[in-house]
Amino acid sequence: MAETEKIVPVLLPVAVERAYSYGVPEGMAVAPGDIVAVPLGPQTRIGVVWDGEGEAVARGRLRDILDNFDCPPIPVEARRFIDWVSNWTISAPGMVLRMVLRAPEALGPPVPARGVRYTGARPERITAARARVIETVSDGMAWLKRPLAEAAAVSPGVIDGLVDQGVLEPVEIPVPPLVAPPDPDHAPPELTEAQADAAAELRKAVAADAFSVTLLDGVTGSGKTEVYFEAIAAAIAAGRQVLVLLPEIALTGEFLDRFTARFGTRPAEWHSDLTPAMRNRVWRGVITGEVRAVVGARSALFLPFPELGLIVVDEEHDLAYKQEDRVIYNARDMAVVRGHLAGFPVVLASATPSVESRNNADRGRYARIELPERFSGTVVPKIEAIDLRDHPPERGAFLSPPLIAAIEATLAGGEQALLFLNRRGYAPLTLCRKCGHRFRCRNCSAWLVEHRFRGTLACHHCGHEERRPQACPECGTQDSLVACGPGVERVAEEAAARFPEARILVLSSDLAGGVRRLREELAAIARGEFEIVIGTQLVAKGHNFPELTLVGVIDADIGLASGDPRAAERTFQLLSQVTGRAGRAGREGRGLIQTHASDHPVIRALIAGDRERFYEYEIAERRSAHLPPFGRLASLIVSATDRGLAEAYARALARAAPAVSGFSVLGPAEAPLALIRGRHRFRLLVQATLDIDMQGHIRRWLGAAPAPRGSLRVSIDVDPQSFL
Repeated sequence: MAETEKIVPVLLPVAVERAYSYGVPEGMAVAPGDIVAVPLGPQTRIGVVWDGEGEAVARGRLRDILDNFDCPPIPVEARRFIDWVSNWTISAPGMVLRMVLRAPEALGPPVPARGVRYTGARPERITAARARVIETVSDGMAWLKRPLAEAAAVSPGVIDGLVDQGVLEPVEIPVPPLVAPPDPDHAPPELTEAQADAAAELRKAVAADAFSVTLLDGVTGSGKTEVYFEAIAAAIAAGRQVLVLLPEIALTGEFLDRFTARFGTRPAEWHSDLTPAMRNRVWRGVITGEVRAVVGARSALFLPFPELGLIVVDEEHDLAYKQEDRVIYNARDMAVVRGHLAGFPVVLASATPSVESRNNADRGRYARIELPERFSGTVVPKIEAIDLRDHPPERGAFLSPPLIAAIEATLAGGEQALLFLNRRGYAPLTLCRKCGHRFRCRNCSAWLVEHRFRGTLACHHCGHEERRPQACPECGTQDSLVACGPGVERVAEEAAARFPEARILVLSSDLAGGVRRLREELAAIARGEFEIVIGTQLVAKGHNFPELTLVGVIDADIGLASGDPRAAERTFQLLSQVTGRAGRAGREGRGLIQTHASDHPVIRALIAGDRERFYEYEIAERRSAHLPPFGRLASLIVSATDRGLAEAYARALARAAPAVSGFSVLGPAEAPLALIRGRHRFRLLVQATLDIDMQGHIRRWLGAAPAPRGSLRVSIDVDPQSFL
């Protein structure tokens, strides 16, 4: 080993609880935040020099850092954020760091592209193809080979031949900027008085250059996006980077177009559908400061911004912000933490704020800006309940007579109707009418969902698929399989039979074609190319459909039947958002909600258009039950490939629970989804008061309990959003 000057801690993106100590070889300088390559066992791994001093290591066991990458360091605020998230989520800090180091190929400077340029020489023999190339490059500009070949309509071999003869010379072409910097003065909007007042408040928060949280609470169509664009403009003008989080980034082509119209350039995108090359460019552009604005999914929160000055969380209530595996976190809450640690403002925007955010605003912890009216002057849609006890659909059908009549009137007026059902596929259950056999996933305790468009039965939890058979696999009876319950495909089948002249589109995230198809279909709906749209919850994600005037909710009771303590809140938010799609372009909108529970407080609040009634009811319910935000929850899921092993360990864990005032453990009980991906699951639920260190007690509890072995795993979810 080379002579070592000092020992430093290096955090690695692996599931370990602490940084490892490494020696710094003579001639190498490192500082906290530097990204380095180090040996780990027989492998070379990428890590980050961490804060503090390295632990003393026996001389013969100490290993040296191998390389210090030519890359800006991970900023100190980002390092503090990693430590905070690790502590809050009870996760190894290395696993949080792993979310930051998502682009290993971006650690070195970008490699210039190799192109060609005209030298002025003439080829030994001129041909038509060579002449076209020379004509194309005669302006003296450098060209990449493939675009040049396409522009001149020749093969790459013609280009290579001209290089060999000295007619073209190889040159390096610098990598152009990923995106141009947004121009805050490019196209300032004309705002209503209410919007202008709200924008002024947000600009004031940005100018303060200090931590604050503002809840931008506006009805659908009130222009929240235009308002927070002004906060973005102020942050960019102040030389800061900006992050906008969206729940469905892959479906937000309209948002990107609006950003471009306002700031003269597109923002950088960050989401799972990026190619590896684009992911590397965005990551490098962020850490160098070249990229000034990012629009991303929840994982964008872990990009290494050195000059972040504003985070906007749009649709802050949305469940898509919850990461449910590995490091389990809520991006909305972690965005607030990141703003607090670095001292900059955070804006949470929603037409239906989460109960937690609304309570924080009521208590004065967050500022609250209200936009109670739509910016176009149109009123919010009128919501009515269709009581299915009084107006049932025909036998075997799912559209009630009043909803059918409303669709007919809408189509007659040349307008669009949206039918909403939060169930993908054709039917949630398929069974044999002869023997009663039900199709269940072989890996999960869940029914297989029929997808008639694809001819398959699919599990929505593990991804297992199988072909839908013609005969029952249990009794062998032909043509005995029946679909039970509706999915969007089945509603589409009924709508096609009822309205044969209408152009109908099913909009669901699991249909073939991926993100590109969904963006194209959303644009087609906005252009009025379909009269009836049938969709799942993705249609509630803030889209603007100018011709849409009627929204019909097929089954409003699906969410209310859940034992989830947030069931009422989720149902209210989802139905408010989806009915809010109607009447957004100067036309009168209408929402019809089919329900068997028209007296439920959620349904009554929706029909009355009284959000305050709902929040008062829900906050009172949470307070009386000591549920968040008036108490703390954490879920521990014990899983194993053997059911008995999982249950025995869960019971041993429960027996080891600490006897602490304000800290109680419920369970274990078999999880509602008792089997997922071949793993049996038991749940323990921690309920704690606000004044105790819940995470500290859980860490000590797990440290004192027997260590899980073999296939056993323990997953911890602080502030769970799902109780399946």
